[in-house]
Amino acid sequence: MGASLVAMAKEKPQQNFLGIEVHSPGVGACLASAEEEGVQNLRVMCHDAVEVLHTMIPDNSLSMVQLFFPDPWHKARHNKRRIVQPPFAELVKSKLKLGGVFHMATDWEQYAEHMLEVMSSLEGYRNRSESNDYVPRPEFAPVTKFEQRGHRLGHGVWDLMFERVKIMATNRSRRLRKKMHIDEFQEVGFSVAWRFADGTSEEQIRPDR
Repeated sequence: MGASLVAMAKEKPQQNFLGIEVHSPGVGACLASAEEEGVQNLRVMCHDAVEVLHTMIPDNSLSMVQLFFPDPWHKARHNKRRIVQPPFAELVKSKLKLGGVFHMATDWEQYAEHMLEVMSSLEGYRNRSESNDYVPRPEFAPVTKFEQRGHRLGHGVWDLMFERVKIMATNRSRRLRKKMHIDEFQEVGFSVAWRFADGTSEEQIRPDR
């Protein structure tokens, strides 16, 4: 994370960057590099990225989310641990602005195929690849140490870029809406609500009469 993130932040001082890493040595190295390079538009958090997205990032606020070389969990019995799964991709989408991009990169071909399958199955994303699979390596992305390692080992590198787009209503959903009349449905209100320390909430729902 460190060197490439600092390089991108230095290249675009007019933009704000947030790095998220669970390993404190990586965070320390990134902060030291940012200070050495005089980078002022970068913040780094030592925390779980999923929790940060859930509790600290407003919806519709990010221009880009980059996920570079996540653990591929290459054993079949561990595939479910991969971070790129439909719930995570939906979470990322909720944080992106319309037109914002989820950029992923991996040097593990089977994980690249998994990423492509997951992302292609979701509404509200558009693949930026002209061939509807992988994009050429973006020029703006510095080479990471994991990418260098992959090249040394003879691995390929696959980049995927999916843009958040507006979900268009289908003809079927339009027809269903035309058949609906608002007086056929009860208004629903909340009688009691709790908010927990982790930012989640739970409601008891009752019909308003």
